[in-house]
Amino acid sequence: MADFDFDAVVVGAGAVGLACGYALSRRGLTVAVLEQEAAIGQGVSSRNSEVIHGGLYYPTGSLKARLCVQGRRMLYAFLDAHHVEYDRCGKLVVATTPEEVERLDAIFDQATTNEVEGMRKLSKEEALALEPELACEGALLSPESGVFDSHGYMLALQGEIEQAGGAVVVSTPFESARALPGGGFEVRAGGEEPTVLTCRYLVSAPGLSAQGVAAHIEGFPAEVIPPAHYGKGMYFRLTGKAPFARLVYPPPIPGALGTHYRRDLGGQAVFGPDLSYVDEPDYTVDPKAAAGFYSYIRKFWPGLPEGSLSPDYAGVRPKIHGPGEPHSDFRIDGSDVHGLPGLVTLFGIESPGLTSSLAIGEEVATRLGLAGA
Repeated sequence: MADFDFDAVVVGAGAVGLACGYALSRRGLTVAVLEQEAAIGQGVSSRNSEVIHGGLYYPTGSLKARLCVQGRRMLYAFLDAHHVEYDRCGKLVVATTPEEVERLDAIFDQATTNEVEGMRKLSKEEALALEPELACEGALLSPESGVFDSHGYMLALQGEIEQAGGAVVVSTPFESARALPGGGFEVRAGGEEPTVLTCRYLVSAPGLSAQGVAAHIEGFPAEVIPPAHYGKGMYFRLTGKAPFARLVYPPPIPGALGTHYRRDLGGQAVFGPDLSYVDEPDYTVDPKAAAGFYSYIRKFWPGLPEGSLSPDYAGVRPKIHGPGEPHSDFRIDGSDVHGLPGLVTLFGIESPGLTSSLAIGEEVATRLGLAGA
C-alpha cells in the first residue's frame, strides 16, 4: 500500500466514523478521517441522549440487534480502558396502563432472543420499590443500560487513531471520489486548503450527509442510495432534583423509542427526544412544545411540577424510513451492493448507532475483507 497517501480514508468524524477509523487503525492501517466541521462530533454525535442501550427492541437477525449488544459490551470495556466517565445506571421500561403490560412481555422476549444480559420483569410493587415516584403497572429492568461522556469517548478514539499514525482532519469537507484503475480511490477534499488524497479503502460514515457523499462518488449507482429523512427530536431539562436514578422509557412509539427520562452525568434530569420529520436539519427548540412533554411525562411521573421544564437542545437523526413506515435497519453496504471494491457506505446510522459504534467499526473492517485485530 506504499503507493497511497493513506491506507484508508473515512468520511465523517462523529462517533461512528471515528470508531471505523479506530477499527482500521487497530489492523495496522494508516487512516485519515475527514470532517467538514471545525471539531469532531459536531453533528448527530453531539445532539443525542448519550445513552448506552441494552439492545432490547431490535428485530431478530438485524444489524441493530447484533451490533448494539456487541457494541455495548465493547463500549464499556473501551470506556474503562480509557478512563472515560459513565454510569451503568440501568433502565426501566414502564407500562403506564394495563394494556401496555402485554407489550412488555414482547419486549422481554425480544431482549432474551437478542442475548441481552440480566433482563428482569418487575411487578408494579417491585418497580416502585426501585423508583418510588414512578407511576406504572409493571416494568422491565435492563441493568446493562447507562449513560456516558460521548465527547470524551470520541476524543479517546481520535487519540487512538493519531497514536497509530493516522490523522483526524477537521474543516475539511469531502467533495468527491473516484475509483482508480489499479484499485483504491482518489478523494478530493475542500476547505481553506483543498487537497487530493489517495487511499486503498474508503469508508463513508458522515451521518446526515450520507446520501450526498454517495452521490459524489463516481460510479456509485444512484438506485442503491436510500431516501434521506430527517427525524428531529427536542429535549427539555428539569429545574430541580432528578426524580429517578435509572433511565425511564415508555414502550416504543412508531418510528422511535419515545420520549424518555435520563439523569445525566452531572446529576440533572433531561427528557426527550420527541419525534417530528423535518425537510432540512433544524436545531431550534420550540418552548411551546413543553405542553406535550408535560402531558407525556406525567404518564410515568405524575409529580412533575408545572413550570419546571426548560428548552434544552434538539438533534436530527438520519433516518431512511419516513413517517408511518416500519423501522429501518442500519445500512452497511459493501461492493456486493454498489459494485465498488474497497468502499463501504453507511446509511441510516441513527439510534443505537452511538452504542453500536465500535461494533460497526468491526463490521466495516469485515466488509472490507480485513482480518480481526
